[in-house]
Amino acid sequence: MSSVTVTLLPGDGIGTEVSSAAKEVLTETGVPIEWEVVEAGEACIEKYGTPLPEHVLESIKRNKVALKGPITTPVGKGFRSVNVTLRQSLGLYANVRPLRTLENVPSRYTNVDMVIVRENTEDLYAGVEHKVGRDAAESIKIITREASERIGRYAFELAKRQGRKKVTIVHKANIMKLSDGLFLESIRHIAESFPEIVCEDKIVDALCMNLVQQPEQFDVLVLPNLYGDIVSDLGAGLIGGLGVAPGANIGEDGAVFEAVHGSAPQIAGKNEANPLAMILSGAEMLEHLGYNDHASQVRKAIDSVLMNRALLTKDLGGNAGTREFAASICKAIQNLS
Repeated sequence: MSSVTVTLLPGDGIGTEVSSAAKEVLTETGVPIEWEVVEAGEACIEKYGTPLPEHVLESIKRNKVALKGPITTPVGKGFRSVNVTLRQSLGLYANVRPLRTLENVPSRYTNVDMVIVRENTEDLYAGVEHKVGRDAAESIKIITREASERIGRYAFELAKRQGRKKVTIVHKANIMKLSDGLFLESIRHIAESFPEIVCEDKIVDALCMNLVQQPEQFDVLVLPNLYGDIVSDLGAGLIGGLGVAPGANIGEDGAVFEAVHGSAPQIAGKNEANPLAMILSGAEMLEHLGYNDHASQVRKAIDSVLMNRALLTKDLGGNAGTREFAASICKAIQNLS
């Protein structure tokens, strides 16, 4: 196998620990990855005046693929989200979050297996907002046919590639008849090219109720940016939380894979963080790079380790640390070889 260079952004807080754990596991698979480590986040602000220096973007553009740890986003003030800036700067139009219940991970559900496909570049996250006098503010919701058809096509192609049977378009077109109406109309048009895949649509509030009642009825969900962000976290709650939910941001000319949970500074450096989301995101990255068997190896190793509660981190009901949990997954990979 020829080596592949991957940009690694360790991130803030627990990012360094979970990134190190993911590197260790991915190295154990034998895939020849050369890591180009670049810093982004709070530590960069004093040195570069921004949490996302230009050389970070240049590294990802050059390597076409990156693995990113959690990065802190200030609430209500300060710098704009690094995650949003990355997606828009690199044209990473599809946010993909597979959700699968894992054996022995505490959850109210046992049979969730779906993929959330979220449009990543427009909607209210375009950041077009302004004050109206002193006591009001406006945010402008942008929906275009081009971006809607692009994300719709991605969702249907993903469903076809993975052998999935149904795509659900999520919207609020009963109220926002022009913007959400355009999103719905655009993806219905794309669905005509995939007659073998069932296409349905759901109003977003009804979808949330249905997800809580019977999540197994859904296969692939495709949503505008804001709804996608909210429903992604709801979906993570169905399988045990953000600590077990991988994520990917895909564009025409690059991809960034990430743990979608926060940076948890309160436990940083304590060897307590659960690295599972970062490791699972690494498995998604291997698949993206064409190493399907190696990605499957990582997931099988995780499933086997999850059966022994003593090997798990505290949030999963065990007493192991971050490093010990990763070492157990590495050992399981060895046993599969």
